[in-house]
Amino acid sequence: MSLPFALNPVLQQLPVYQPGRPIAEVARELGLAERRIIKLASNENPLGPSPAALAAVKRACRQIHLYPDGNAFYLKQKLASNLQIAPANLILGNGSNDIIEFLGHALMGPGDDVIVSEFCFAIYPIVARLFGANVITVPAKNHGHDLPAMGNAITARTKAVFVANPNNPTGTLAPSEEVRRLVDSTPAHVVLVMDEAYIEFLEEPLNLVPLVHSTPNLILMRTFSKIHGLAGLRLGYGIGHPEFIAALEKIRQPFNINSLAQAAGLAALDDLEHIRKTRENNSLGRKFLEESFAQMGLPFVPSFGNFVLVQVGQGQLVFEEMQKQGVITRPMGGYQLPEWIRISIGAPRENQRAVKTLKRALKAIAKNKLK
Repeated sequence: MSLPFALNPVLQQLPVYQPGRPIAEVARELGLAERRIIKLASNENPLGPSPAALAAVKRACRQIHLYPDGNAFYLKQKLASNLQIAPANLILGNGSNDIIEFLGHALMGPGDDVIVSEFCFAIYPIVARLFGANVITVPAKNHGHDLPAMGNAITARTKAVFVANPNNPTGTLAPSEEVRRLVDSTPAHVVLVMDEAYIEFLEEPLNLVPLVHSTPNLILMRTFSKIHGLAGLRLGYGIGHPEFIAALEKIRQPFNINSLAQAAGLAALDDLEHIRKTRENNSLGRKFLEESFAQMGLPFVPSFGNFVLVQVGQGQLVFEEMQKQGVITRPMGGYQLPEWIRISIGAPRENQRAVKTLKRALKAIAKNKLK
């Protein structure tokens, strides 16, 4: 039936973000036992959450009848101390997506331009269009951001530029000198959003945090979903100039960070052993996947994240065939990369199974073509 009331016309053309499929859903659909399925689709931490975070959540459960600390005082203090900034430089979100939406409310409107890269994180253009802004997509360079071209695309109508570094879904890393030039050259009326969700996987990351004091149009985004393994609790944060952060706080909903997420985040920051093990597993797993793809003759994008983008021919078919065998990956047709799939780095046995399953899937598809 047709709704008896009018919706925002922007919604007519707004795409729906398709997340990686959960294990339970795939098990129901294919009649598989959940224990036989591995999920390598959403760049999650294969080691699970920090054990210290789990213990903190159990303790915090005793008080879930109470509202959480609306300002997340202790978590902000800890983050600020680790980053060597003031709590006033921080805003917390229900995942980094929450921060992106804050920026939409604060910056974007009909007629404004938002600059993104080809093969960017899908939420950037979705949020821009939700607020009626025009999305200016700059062609990628070697599957990564062409930062000089993105800088050249800025006009008087530009309100924001989004750069993920490392980039999801391609795993590319922009050269540090190009990032610095973009920070220095972005006009004061344009907000430069640097999404650093995967920065903890870098051996020598470019530290832009000190620049937020002198660069009010720069904001950094980070998350507890990846290195800390807290994706299910939805906890992200933005780092920026205090005046900009204060403006975003007017948009943030009260109690957007629940008490369990606050407790887990606080404990996870101190669990350096879990962070070390995650980095080590990621480095070894990435090397294994990339070497395996090279041996199979499959082109891939060298990754700086916790996933690898690999060209398999018919991405959707390969995804479906692997899923039938209990391995969930991510098809990239929605990112205009129909020949590719993205495989998150798992534990060693998961990585080995993923490669074996990919080989079987490619053989099955090739065999069916010959029939």
